[in-house]
Amino acid sequence: MVEIDKLNISFDGRAAVSDLSLSIEKGESFGIIGESGSGKSLTALAIAGLLPDNAKVSGSIRFEGAPLPGDERAMARLRGRHFGMVFQEPMTALNPLMKIGEQIGEAAELSQSGADIASLIAEVGLLPDHAGRFPHQLSGGQRQRAMIAMALASAPDLLIADEPTSALDTITQALVLDLIAEICARRGMTLLFISHDMRAVAALCTRIGVMRTGQLVETGETQAVLRAPKAEYTRKLVAASRMERRATDRLHGDPLLEVEQVSREYGQGGFWPWGRTTLRAVDKVSLTIAQGECVALVGPSGCGKTTLARMIVGLDNVSAGQMRLDGQAYRGRDLPPLLRAGLSLVFQDPFSSFDPGMTIGQSLAEPLHLLGNLSSAERATRLHDAIMSVGLDPAMLDRYPHEFSGGQRQRLAIARAMVTRPRLVVLDEPVSALDVSVRGEVLNLLARLQAEHGLTFLIISHDLDMVAAMADRVLVMEAGRIVEEGKPADLFAHPQHALTKALMAAQLPDITETSW
Repeated sequence: MVEIDKLNISFDGRAAVSDLSLSIEKGESFGIIGESGSGKSLTALAIAGLLPDNAKVSGSIRFEGAPLPGDERAMARLRGRHFGMVFQEPMTALNPLMKIGEQIGEAAELSQSGADIASLIAEVGLLPDHAGRFPHQLSGGQRQRAMIAMALASAPDLLIADEPTSALDTITQALVLDLIAEICARRGMTLLFISHDMRAVAALCTRIGVMRTGQLVETGETQAVLRAPKAEYTRKLVAASRMERRATDRLHGDPLLEVEQVSREYGQGGFWPWGRTTLRAVDKVSLTIAQGECVALVGPSGCGKTTLARMIVGLDNVSAGQMRLDGQAYRGRDLPPLLRAGLSLVFQDPFSSFDPGMTIGQSLAEPLHLLGNLSSAERATRLHDAIMSVGLDPAMLDRYPHEFSGGQRQRLAIARAMVTRPRLVVLDEPVSALDVSVRGEVLNLLARLQAEHGLTFLIISHDLDMVAAMADRVLVMEAGRIVEEGKPADLFAHPQHALTKALMAAQLPDITETSW
């Protein structure tokens, strides 16, 4: 179906993809793996004709035997009727001013496929009332399902999925992977699946290609490549996918954060009071985190994890209950200014959390006002140390957010959170956008910073392997409530609650196992 011959993509003389040749057969599931910035997404965008205007391209791409049209109008017709695209960051890909049902309907109308909106919404596991909601009213997992429904609206021949499960919990991830596989098989669609999650690629794809710095270093049958990789780079990726426990039996201090019977309610419905209903996103949650402790909060998308985090860091107010930081009570946005400098949050979606009109250096420097009047030299040192600590070049401080890959933006988000040297850091999916090798480096960085500065972490994650490696204690959340807690080794080995059992059952098998 797709034939790529000696594809080269460059920007301002910098090569992003070099001499790439591969073919994707009709009806097969082909995966591309590699580190952030390896050229995976650019390859997909080239196939779909969506590269930015400043990209210089050479080589050829053929779809069903014919070269891609050079005219954008003809390319738009081809793309609208034959290609479906699921982007990495659904919040930035969806129109914030349109309801989900309207966006799915627009995709069906433009492609003239005649697809039924209600059927598409049901097909991806959303509820009928989700059609009337805006993107910000859905969880990350729900937004990704809406993106898949939009991609399916045109009844495409080729489905391109760029990191479609990176923001999903293990249960939803397994459901989405099964959904994609089932839809591709039933509709006879060809799949190009791009991911840094080798477990997801192994579960879904029959063949894979491994990319590094814009070049294809290895390709072949999925099981053969992952079990007996020929390229040294592939061997390093496979080795990095095995996560070892980094947490130790460290001593913890006095309670730093205390959350007491906290609830958060949101009104839903129309303007008139009698037409409104109440959604309780967080329901009487109590927890304590000691100084120097690393606590993980896990649960399915939409269970209230991020809402709780926003209240803890003072971005939202509680509806009932209260919190105490260092013994001082607050209810959210009334967090005392002197304490606010001691709290940092790493957001789940790094692209939307950066101001697109500010350079990275300006964004990283923004929290430094909380530390008082630092000199220019002190500010420069802080920025240099912060960006170096996450493995990036200080020369990147003059660039803008759109000039980075998703994984690089997540590392920059971590650097911004660390620049004030806070006491409590809340990390909302801190490594979900990172490839396996960078994930290990970032987790080592977090462990080192915690040991050196006595930091306290509250980690919100869907990655149970990461949670097992980092956390001293795990809290399991369902429908706004904490339903189980314990040490990771005990909790995951002997889960008691039905949700914890479901999370463990949905874990994808290790890539070295004999079958997936």
